[in-house]
Amino acid sequence: MRIDPSEGHPAMDYSEHERTYKLFLKGTIVVIVTVIAIMGFMAIFVA
Repeated sequence: MRIDPSEGHPAMDYSEHERTYKLFLKGTIVVIVTVIAIMGFMAIFVA
């Protein structure tokens, strides 16, 4: 995903926005994988 800063507000920090978005995506992936792992362990050891 690429943001075109020429049409945006000059005060907007686009590089920081992209860095934060990438961090959000990585965090979301980590949470999803963790939940899947927990559900898998529960299926094996609790059932």
